[in-house]
Amino acid sequence: MELHVADHPLIDHKMTLLRDERTSSSMFRELVAELVNLLTYEATRSLRVVPHEIRTPVSAMTGVTVAAPLPLAVPIIRAGLGMLDGFLKLMPYCEVGFVGIRRNEETLQPETYAKRLPEDLADRQCFVLDPMLATGGSLAATVQFLLDAGATEVNAICLVAAPQGVELMRQRFPDANVRVLIAALDEGLNEHGFIVPGLGDAGDRLYGVVD
Repeated sequence: MELHVADHPLIDHKMTLLRDERTSSSMFRELVAELVNLLTYEATRSLRVVPHEIRTPVSAMTGVTVAAPLPLAVPIIRAGLGMLDGFLKLMPYCEVGFVGIRRNEETLQPETYAKRLPEDLADRQCFVLDPMLATGGSLAATVQFLLDAGATEVNAICLVAAPQGVELMRQRFPDANVRVLIAALDEGLNEHGFIVPGLGDAGDRLYGVVD
């Protein structure tokens, strides 16, 4: 597993606004989309392309186009849905799958309640979207689903991560073609399993509190 922490003043600026408890839900959603847009640029550096012949108004040339099979975007419901629009603005030709995983607040272990993915992901590049890499259980479970289905490369895009979650990913996927791209690496987890300083519950800040 490879970890990449984005290092850019514009990302740092937007992350500061995102973390602020005074930021409204509407502004929070806009900032998430903008940050994911910036992170997607980095996450797709290894995107596979093939030569493509075109003609400009001046002459013929050989460009490139995204190779088949098309990449697969996989937001982890529910907070990951808030990242999908920002991702698809740069990658509109992706197919989209969904994984629903909630954390048991007593055990802090992931519980899968929904999964909509292609059965065969042979030779596919996959991009997992999840704002928070806390304990790492939800992301690790999703990445394992994709690798088990034959994915050849998995890129996870997260806004903020705790060292504990990063370490779990390293332990689970030491030799797999898995890359985790984050905007910020925070101090750690508190006694409730929340990232510190973090940004709160991303799902609640995107969509409001739902019992």
